Amino acid sequence: MTDPASRLANDIGACALCAARFAATATAHVPRPVAWFAPGARILVAGQAPGARVHASGRPFTDASGDRLRDWTGLAEEVFYDRSRIAIVPMAFCFPGYDAKGSDLPPPPLCAATWRARVMQALPEVRVTLAVGGAAMRWHIGGKEPVAATVANWRDHAARGIWPLPHPSWRNTGWLKRNPWFAAELLPELRDAIRSTLGAP
Repeated sequence: MTDPASRLANDIGACALCAARFAATATAHVPRPVAWFAPGARILVAGQAPGARVHASGRPFTDASGDRLRDWTGLAEEVFYDRSRIAIVPMAFCFPGYDAKGSDLPPPPLCAATWRARVMQALPEVRVTLAVGGAAMRWHIGGKEPVAATVANWRDHAARGIWPLPHPSWRNTGWLKRNPWFAAELLPELRDAIRSTLGAP
């Protein structure tokens, strides 16, 4: 018998609630939900939404942002994509598309409203959550602080197992250079927490 988490992932994979919304974007694409989780996962990567490359590949973080995120976590690619250990659950499972100016559209709130609470209930073993970007921070941490302020207060949130991270996009390279404490202080502790949670030596 298929377990509840796998059945839920299959249901999400068949979701087409946003078909009309996506058809009206500049990309005029069809839904392709990327649901990447399985029972037993102890690390949750809570991202924003798939980009165009992930929409094409059907595999989360198959882009430069994914390379940077894996570097931040210290996880090898084969571990990062092991669904039994790492659940990758963005705030929206589909690529939202681009607007008329070619900018990324935000994750449609309908996706999280429909699926997110059910996914969290299906992943009871999660001990460490990476809240990547503002939408994920608002859902998992709450409040209305700017992303930079939430990340600056990372120790308060990490004590509860939630690690706020800026999006690993190239757009945040300037912020990373202006805030060297992120690499010097936060990342080593994040990697330790991940290794400990996964039972690595």
